[in-house]
Amino acid sequence: MPYPDRSAYPDRFYPVVDSVAWVARLAALGVGTVQLRAKGLDDARALQIVTDALEATKGTATKLVVNDYWRAAIMAGAKHLHLGQEDLADADLGAIRDAGLTLGISTHDGEELATALRAKPDYIALGPIFPTTLKSMRFAPQGIPKITEWKKRVGNIPLVAIGGIKFEQAPAIFAAGADSIAVVSDVTQNADPDARVRQWLGDDAEAA
Repeated sequence: MPYPDRSAYPDRFYPVVDSVAWVARLAALGVGTVQLRAKGLDDARALQIVTDALEATKGTATKLVVNDYWRAAIMAGAKHLHLGQEDLADADLGAIRDAGLTLGISTHDGEELATALRAKPDYIALGPIFPTTLKSMRFAPQGIPKITEWKKRVGNIPLVAIGGIKFEQAPAIFAAGADSIAVVSDVTQNADPDARVRQWLGDDAEAA
């Protein structure tokens, strides 16, 4: 096992989706960790989507990670949170910890890593590993060797690799030192998402 306590951190396969429908679909397939990343919502809509997503995971083994909306995560009773660097700057880390939320933080360069480590996160995400068209990135693709460098720097903190990663690249990503792989388009834009998820879950089961 890559972590001392697998229940507290992302599973090796860590899909990131933007709707409650996707959360429910992945939970039904037995995915262990799903991140809900729905951008541009006001407080009321954020609270509603987080509440609905938590409801969709009830009775399943799926852990829901809320991206960005830390106030909604606290109010809805979520257990896991992920913040980007801009979100981190505006977040109340004391309130987040008081609520018992685990915290993952995105990083792209050394300065961001230092900022993230000061927040004492439960895991660090590094990206984008490969080119991605899903959102405009200020940072060039990191490449696989950066994973090894980042893992040495974070030590025992779990490291999540994200950005343009496909199932076929997973062995090299894990071999480089990643503890988990966050996946977006390889699932949501796949011609057969359910079959792709089953591939990832099979690999996860064999590698765990």
